[in-house]
Amino acid sequence: MDLAYLLTPVITWAAVGPIKFLISSARNRRWAFNLVGNGGFPSNHSSVVTAMATLIALREGMGHPAFGVAVTLCFIVMIDANSLRQHVGRQARAINRIAKDDGAHTWLRERMGHTLVEIGGGIATGIAMGHLMFALFSR
Repeated sequence: MDLAYLLTPVITWAAVGPIKFLISSARNRRWAFNLVGNGGFPSNHSSVVTAMATLIALREGMGHPAFGVAVTLCFIVMIDANSLRQHVGRQARAINRIAKDDGAHTWLRERMGHTLVEIGGGIATGIAMGHLMFALFSR
């Protein structure tokens, strides 16, 4: 049984999470337990979908229909990460500002989504992880 396609997203997610945590901790000069989540460098989501697309390209070829599906999924995830979730963060910021004096208001996380640089970092990390997974599972 070939587990490469199942393990690649799991291993990529597990590898990128600590990288993001360490980068966020270094930037903020404190442990970033409450800062890592939906945002930050590199983008976990972009890394995972790019790693899968890379693995499919290396194993099946860029002409394979699965690669086309993977690239389509990459675009959907990255557009969502950049635009939709940033709008959600702006709405959270506005709600927090309006409700700041309300004692019953639960503070909403304002840092949502990714910048293009964070998505680019996710793409680069995903390509590297795709190549690593190809090398590990090609034996």
